[in-house]
Amino acid sequence: MINAIGRRKSSVARVYLTEGTGKITINKKDLTVYFPSAILQFVVKQPLQLLEVTEKYDIKANLDGGGFTGQSQALRLAIARALVKINADDKKALKDEGFLTRDSRAVERKKPGRPKARKRFQFSKR
Repeated sequence: MINAIGRRKSSVARVYLTEGTGKITINKKDLTVYFPSAILQFVVKQPLQLLEVTEKYDIKANLDGGGFTGQSQALRLAIARALVKINADDKKALKDEGFLTRDSRAVERKKPGRPKARKRFQFSKR
């Protein structure tokens, strides 16, 4: 069993990879139940499809925090990191596609004296 962690925005994905038939379970639910959107399912499976190992590993994942998009991208990073732990030769292919890069963008904090992070209150010259 190989484990890895992926993060995106405020989402954290903990992944456990085992030899198997390609079953993906997230928080004790099937991938298609947890992510009904085909786009998010595609995002999660990208590293597996790139290396053509979709049917080779069973994946159990614990997802916490954030929204659907952040969670799916955190899961993609965790899966890619786990695949590199299994076979270091795959690192270049995954890195070239950007699957091993942690996307560090997060919500900018709200500043005092302003309604939002960058928005100003309406200015009246006279």
